[in-house]
Amino acid sequence: MNHRRPYVDRSAAGQVLADALIRVLAEHDRDLGQPLVLALPRGGVPVAVPVARALAAELSVLVVRKLGAPGQRELAVGAIALIGERVARVLNDQWVRRLDLSAELLSTMIDTETEELRARATVFGTTPAVAGRTVIVVDDGLATGATMRAAVTAVRGADAAYVLVAAPVGAAGACQELAEVADLVVCPRQPYPFRAVGEHYRDFVQLTDDDVLALLR
Repeated sequence: MNHRRPYVDRSAAGQVLADALIRVLAEHDRDLGQPLVLALPRGGVPVAVPVARALAAELSVLVVRKLGAPGQRELAVGAIALIGERVARVLNDQWVRRLDLSAELLSTMIDTETEELRARATVFGTTPAVAGRTVIVVDDGLATGATMRAAVTAVRGADAAYVLVAAPVGAAGACQELAEVADLVVCPRQPYPFRAVGEHYRDFVQLTDDDVLALLR
């Protein structure tokens, strides 16, 4: 059981995450070169701002869409992410089988979310080239890890040299699974049981597109 107080807000969580990243990177004696911090909008952006500032890194966004189960939108059966024109996808095979989702239905879901993905990218801008760079992908929390896994898959497919996953809080199982696809996972709080990301913030207000754009500026 985790008895830590919730983070005040995403910005405060980002500062804790920045400190954890600096400490872990020092332990690994890792030279980041000119790192790129990619925030998953919307919630990952205010977390990523203090991280990018602490690491003197370039900050941008990586647009990702969760594939919500029919009738249970909060249940992620997969996710898709976009870098340039490339759409990377990750499916949760266990849930796909459990819900008996057909290939045709999955294809329709992916097509629908891809349209929204490209629309979101139009709003937030294109993700910079990641080839040969150290990329730190940031979100405000890791529940199932499906969204982050799609993000890592997209970054890997675009030839990033080193990929870190960073979040202030997450489920231990999700962190362990992400460690299989990322070079390093930094998540300072991994409480058990883990129910929802929002439970670990006092202020977990939903951000608007304008909020995100203001933070990026």
